[in-house]
Amino acid sequence: MSSEVRVPALPESVADATVLAWYKEPGQVVKKNESLVDLETDKVVLEVPAPADGVLGPIAAPVGTLVTAATVLAVIETDVAAAPAPAAPMPTTTGTGVGAAPKADDVLAPAARRLVKEMNLDPAQIAGSGRDGRVQKADVVAFLDDREKAVPERDPDLVPPFALSAPGLSGEAGRPEQRVPMTRLRARVAERLLQAQANAAMLTTFNEVNLTSVIELRNRYKDQFEKAHGVRFGFMSFFVKAAVEALQRFPVINASVDGNDILYHGYYDIGIAVSSPRGLVVPILRNCDQLSMADIEQGITDFGRKAKDGSLSFEDLTGGTFSITNGGIFGSLLSTPILNPPQSAILGMHKTQERPIAEHGQVVIAPMMYLALTYDHRIIDGRDAVQFLVTIKESLEEPARLLLRI
Repeated sequence: MSSEVRVPALPESVADATVLAWYKEPGQVVKKNESLVDLETDKVVLEVPAPADGVLGPIAAPVGTLVTAATVLAVIETDVAAAPAPAAPMPTTTGTGVGAAPKADDVLAPAARRLVKEMNLDPAQIAGSGRDGRVQKADVVAFLDDREKAVPERDPDLVPPFALSAPGLSGEAGRPEQRVPMTRLRARVAERLLQAQANAAMLTTFNEVNLTSVIELRNRYKDQFEKAHGVRFGFMSFFVKAAVEALQRFPVINASVDGNDILYHGYYDIGIAVSSPRGLVVPILRNCDQLSMADIEQGITDFGRKAKDGSLSFEDLTGGTFSITNGGIFGSLLSTPILNPPQSAILGMHKTQERPIAEHGQVVIAPMMYLALTYDHRIIDGRDAVQFLVTIKESLEEPARLLLRI
């Protein structure tokens, strides 16, 4: 008897997927629900589990194959003895890094294998915290964090900038070049950015906000907040709450263009731009008007964790009526964010920097941040955009306004 391994049902907005990696080879034993193959879509990587115990037969869709829902990927023979298998198989992948001697397949948890593959890591360098040294997703994330904190210095005369055996390497001696295919996610991001520029009349307005009150409030209640709610008290919840207040006052900012109509949304689903190993993603924090600040901080924390370990779902990334992006965490002082279609506006946060400002006739030093609002001028007038940004500024400079709704 046999059991077919098929592509699972894909969401309505996703037409196809690309076979990214196989974790077993033909002739190897597989167990039911064991991660068998990864499929990359425009938004997330899907893990396809084995539907039954047995032996993997011929693979019908090798790495790089474009597949659609219900496509047969392989067949599992449920009544055939296993053939001898390699001692330490690794996923077949299209990665561009230099491979190293891998740990045995059963030492890497499925999600950890995916991260190791995507980041082209040497599994032997990652300490496992699981039973019998099994490497978990958290171990890989911790390894990446440690590596980012300790970037070694490189002598350009002694160490080449590219691995000599990396695929796609070309160019003259001393002038190497490397051609790397875009991932599905990167290609999708590029497509959407071009779509935004081609289909919207984008304009950006700027303002600045004095964060003294927000910082003082956070410092005063930070420990109590974290003790009561079990989540870090950051600044993003203030910006989300201020954005909701402004969106309620100026509904057109929360609307979108639908043909010749303006579609007004009576809910506030805010996309929070998050950096991940695969690129920029914008998971959606839903019904923000009904969330407490603790709920918002927990949601953002969960999104950050999921983005790092690659476990964001389609539902996490679908929809949204407004977005917030924070380039300040990378040191950006000022930028013009690009719309996330079909949304009509996006708020850009930037680095908080102490600057001299005039206050009540005196020069004082204050923690200032530039804010940028990019909007679709087809439906949003400059007056509404400017007043929207002023509302956010006032809410942040006097946080009591958020409580009193004034």
